[in-house]
Amino acid sequence: MKAFVFPGQGAQFSGMGKDLYDNSPLAKELFEKANDILGFRITDIMFNGTDEDLRQTKVTQPAVFLHSVISALCMGDEFKPEMTAGHSLGEFSALVAAGALSFEDGLKLVYARAMAMQKACEMQPSTMAAIIALPDAKVEEICAQVAAEGDVCVAANYNCPGQIVISGSIEGINKACELMKAAGAKRALPLKVGGAFHSPLMNPAKVELEAAIQATEFHTPKCPIYQNVDAKPHTCPDEIKANLVAQLTASVRWTQTVEQMIADGATDFTECGPGAVLQGLIKKINKDAVAHGIA
Repeated sequence: MKAFVFPGQGAQFSGMGKDLYDNSPLAKELFEKANDILGFRITDIMFNGTDEDLRQTKVTQPAVFLHSVISALCMGDEFKPEMTAGHSLGEFSALVAAGALSFEDGLKLVYARAMAMQKACEMQPSTMAAIIALPDAKVEEICAQVAAEGDVCVAANYNCPGQIVISGSIEGINKACELMKAAGAKRALPLKVGGAFHSPLMNPAKVELEAAIQATEFHTPKCPIYQNVDAKPHTCPDEIKANLVAQLTASVRWTQTVEQMIADGATDFTECGPGAVLQGLIKKINKDAVAHGIA
């Protein structure tokens, strides 16, 4: 079975999407439609902006979404997903690609999500860190220990075996990093992010995002979407909506998602969007998995 997967924030790069815009009338039409919807020329920033320009929250999330969705749609008849999934932000790309959301509504929701998350980040200084080569159970145990002392610290992204990203208050993450290293982690690396994504500190963003999602029409997708919060396939629009809201403060269970997709028959993973991060993670999750970008 063919699975299509979509990357999240962090995959952006200067020049992203320019080849699509220059070579595909459909891509050009969709990019220009996005400029109109957003009210600014995001294409100028995507094609010519600096890395710093691309790191603006109002740019990063819609830019990655646009590159991912337009890449998939420009595949034409070759885009025949039998299952889809996306990492964090990428879940919105997966939903549009599978027909659960229109291109326009998907972009509007991604932009609403980005702005709501930015506001939540500004309310309390917070951060994330990548923990390398420590068992999941040990990472969870240390996070619980730090949280019991009054700091926010949770396992946010289960990226692949031996790679978990933790999220929380600056104090909580600093404490946890020291404890992780003492417990044998090869690395405990603070990340350059705007805040504590996929943690309770994103709760303020939930209200805005939930209102936007409830006001948006969702359709039954043409294939199952494996969602981050439970790593299970979903086709019911109401379930998909609830899971999208929950995703803001819940862990991204990417390892479990890929394992479930393989158990359900996925034999070929195609990553749509900038970079090749998901291909690398998939091969670390299952060394026999076939994972590649768009040919």
